[in-house]
Amino acid sequence: MLMGKVVGTVISTQKDPGLQGYKLFVVQCVDVSMKPTSSYVIAVDAIGCGEDEMVIVVQGSSARITERTKNKPVDAAIIAIVDSVEVGKNRVYEKYKQ
Repeated sequence: MLMGKVVGTVISTQKDPGLQGYKLFVVQCVDVSMKPTSSYVIAVDAIGCGEDEMVIVVQGSSARITERTKNKPVDAAIIAIVDSVEVGKNRVYEKYKQ
């Protein structure tokens, strides 16, 4: 799993029928201190998230076992919206304080 911020949307008018009706988002990965990295991933939204939200992304075979992505041509799926993150005893992220 990786964590990142939804920073953009991918618009695709021509795509595999298995992806019809799915939103594709650009997710910028973050490190454990919640600082953006130079890594990005395009992920299918399996939960109904939105732009600027901090999310958890799974990749590979794990991306194809959610209820919405089962047996779909998906390599990365957003599976959770992050409410808070603690590293050690320090809270490094809180959704409602951003």
